Amino acid sequence: MRASDIMTSPVLSVQPRTPVLEVAALLRERRIGGVPVLAGCELVGIVTERDLLHRHELGTQERGAAPAWWRRVLVPGTQPDWYVKSHGRCAEHVMTRDVVTVDPLTPLPEVLALFERHAIRRVPVLGAGRVVGILASADLVKALAQGIWVPTAASAGNTDGDIRERLLSELSEQGWWHGGSCGVEVRLGVVRFTGFVENEPQRQASLVAAENIPGVQGVEDERTSLAEFPVMF
Repeated sequence: MRASDIMTSPVLSVQPRTPVLEVAALLRERRIGGVPVLAGCELVGIVTERDLLHRHELGTQERGAAPAWWRRVLVPGTQPDWYVKSHGRCAEHVMTRDVVTVDPLTPLPEVLALFERHAIRRVPVLGAGRVVGILASADLVKALAQGIWVPTAASAGNTDGDIRERLLSELSEQGWWHGGSCGVEVRLGVVRFTGFVENEPQRQASLVAAENIPGVQGVEDERTSLAEFPVMF
């Protein structure tokens, strides 16, 4: 799946001179966590709930202790910038200017990686230099809830041999899987694990892997945990 599959479009936006209070009202009324700022058709920033947390109207404008005098000399301008952000009256005063964006064809794993790397929850989607959508973490949850995906290899055969082959392929790609002491059988769509398993987390992970293989009708686990055996010195 790609960004265009689940993004919200068309996109609500504000202008640089839109009053901060109007931006806050828009976020509240539409129940959204952020809105792009457009100058004409150009994306110039984004205002999120985080940008509105430290406001003088709320008495929350302080950002911890003021930096030492030597830091104010070496890194000038931080205090005035913060004053503008906490007291400014328009979107351009409070918006985040370095906006992380994606294009419509960006795969969802890459979108999620950007969320985690930049500690953000939404990204504008740009197509031909224009904002064509916005993708938020809530959209990922919505897609999951609505089942908007195509199961892996869903169109392939679901014979017992196919199921076993796909399961072993999936398990072999996981660093936690050590199948030398574990048998995997499939009969009438039911996966059966035998032998030994190193620990309970590995047991649960392998059961989840089996349940996610298309065509699986059930999973039986007859493995003995090696943790039950005392360590001999």
